[in-house]
Amino acid sequence: MHVKGAKRLKIGFSWFWLLFAFIILYFSSVLISQQMHLNQVGQNQLAAERRLEVAQRENERLKQEVADLNDLSHIERIAREELGLTKRGELPYSAGKK
Repeated sequence: MHVKGAKRLKIGFSWFWLLFAFIILYFSSVLISQQMHLNQVGQNQLAAERRLEVAQRENERLKQEVADLNDLSHIERIAREELGLTKRGELPYSAGKK
């Protein structure tokens, strides 16, 4: 017997909940994918900053080397110490090897 006005309990398939679950899964996967991408970008940025620091130190070292090579006293010191050159009238001195 069927009673008029009684609420009918619906047990069954609901498109709404299926669509809702699909949307939640989709946005969760997008969020996770973006987070992974941001982590990778952050790691790349740190690596680039490290390479930049190394390049800046090398650049400063090379600038100092250029400045030294333009200094006559530095050139004279290299000529005397590394090449063994002397000025006119000087006698070269070398310590005895043991």
